[in-house]
Amino acid sequence: MDLFEYQARDLFAKHGVPVLAGEVIDTPEAAREATERLGGKSVVKAQVKVGGRGKAGGVKLAATPDEAVARATDILGMDIKGHTVHKVMIAETAPEIAEEYYVSYLLDRTNRTFLAMASVAGGMDIEEVAATTPEKLAKVPVDANEGVSIEKAREIVAQAQFPAEVAEKVAEVMVTLWKTFIAEDALLVEVNPLAKVASGDVIALDGKVSLDANAEFRQPEHEALEDKDAANPLEAAAKAKGLNYVKLDGQVGIIGNGAGLVMSTLDVVAYAGEKHNNVKPANFLDIGGGASAEVMANGLEIILGDPDVKSVFVNVFGGITACDEVAKGIVQALELLKSKGEEVTKPLVVRLDGNNAELGRQILSEANHPLVQRVDTMDGAADKAAELAAK
Repeated sequence: MDLFEYQARDLFAKHGVPVLAGEVIDTPEAAREATERLGGKSVVKAQVKVGGRGKAGGVKLAATPDEAVARATDILGMDIKGHTVHKVMIAETAPEIAEEYYVSYLLDRTNRTFLAMASVAGGMDIEEVAATTPEKLAKVPVDANEGVSIEKAREIVAQAQFPAEVAEKVAEVMVTLWKTFIAEDALLVEVNPLAKVASGDVIALDGKVSLDANAEFRQPEHEALEDKDAANPLEAAAKAKGLNYVKLDGQVGIIGNGAGLVMSTLDVVAYAGEKHNNVKPANFLDIGGGASAEVMANGLEIILGDPDVKSVFVNVFGGITACDEVAKGIVQALELLKSKGEEVTKPLVVRLDGNNAELGRQILSEANHPLVQRVDTMDGAADKAAELAAK
């Protein structure tokens, strides 16, 4: 889950990373009082989850409360790289900035470790720094068991060649930022720029944070940070039902048991779709290894509610999940939708194999629903689902 800048700022403040005061608003007039609380001048910053706000005109200085209202009026509703600005942060203006740096921690999936990155060339896209002046970007692996002590932080700072007069202060920020990274179960914490101001202090002027959704059971307070307005309604509905669902942009709804089988099903459907007007998978939905009939019914209800879906492929290999339970779930889902007055018009192709497969097939045959077709092979079922979607 990616956070807005104001949310990242709040997390930094919570853990002691030095930041400036700020508050988020969603109406122009609210900028006046916020700016007055900050001493009469402010920085008005668009809150969108994309870089390049400054170049797009989404970050403006306001010398007076009235000017803050005008700048907020300009920025709210602005389109920045396809993202509409619904909120702005009214931030305290920084003291005179002498230098700008970059620091971050992230999960390095390739090397299966954590990675610290630091540069004296802050205030610009780090990708540009890495491409044009890679010697200015230090990349230091961090052992998950050892973490970042002050000694490790000094090593990072030394490799990035920070000036001696700020080296110790940057090292202290690196320790605190690591504590934030670990305490919040983050995948990324980034400060750009980390500014050296006239007093010699260093302050985080902008931040980016990405949280690990798999750690939600440890971080119940993170739910309040979700941008529910931007969430896909189908994904939100699936999450509420405890389903592992991801919306894609195809036409064949996919349900399977086990992430590996579902991923294989996506590939098989995409391949089959090349022969049928290039139709593609519409979603990823894993009902898990021990899914009940209720879970199956919930999954079908979500997928059949997607207007992009033209057909559904239910691909189940019975192990822990018994195929008769899956078949009951299909029948129950169709009955549930009918009872709600929702006309089911999308065909279902079902492939059952493994534990209690024959009983599952018998249940579907006895139900004799006109929209349900049984196909016994994975390739054959994928082809039929793609064909039906194309029609």
